[in-house]
Amino acid sequence: MKKVGSARGSPWFEVRRSPVHGLGAFALRRIRKGTRVIEYLGERVTHQEADRRYQDKDESDSHTFLFIVDSRTVLDGGVDGNDSRFINHSCDPNCESVIEAKRVFIKAVRTIRPGEELSYDYQLGRHADDPADVDEIYACRCGHDNCRGTMLWPPKKPAARAPSRGHARKRPRKPRAGDRVRAGTKRGFAPPATRAAAAAVGKRSQRRARGKPRRR
Repeated sequence: MKKVGSARGSPWFEVRRSPVHGLGAFALRRIRKGTRVIEYLGERVTHQEADRRYQDKDESDSHTFLFIVDSRTVLDGGVDGNDSRFINHSCDPNCESVIEAKRVFIKAVRTIRPGEELSYDYQLGRHADDPADVDEIYACRCGHDNCRGTMLWPPKKPAARAPSRGHARKRPRKPRAGDRVRAGTKRGFAPPATRAAAAAVGKRSQRRARGKPRRR
């Protein structure tokens, strides 16, 4: 059990076993809405290096510690990371990821009670070559009434058939700054149209940017 301190030295949360998945972060005291709980840390690498590191990753491994900072940089929380990487995904999160000055922070989007698990919406990207069981691999176990059943971004429905143009297919949404992204998958980068889009986490709804991090 590990406690994580605030700027004043009093711990915001501790890391322990989670009923959702593996280890999780649990509030030790009341965290007000808008509080910057922790910075997401990790080695700063290029997108190409992130792909190289995890190109042989097993497709059935759902762990991801990678977070997109911008079109050039990815944070690898699996190297020189901190306890922010243990904040789990939820479809009804109490936190989000926010990018400020090329740094990623996890911020409370509502007041969090002591003992409550911290979470954000990872909103992991989909890819054209995903296996048929990709939603099962990245299954969500948050247990909320509005749980969509997966940490992946909801699939886009195909456009209605137009008599003059035929059937149009929409491409999967490209990752954006602040997204937590899947290891071992090629990514295109689409800059966010607004600061709100960039902030949405991984983990967003987070954890935030669609935060967000990729786990190994």
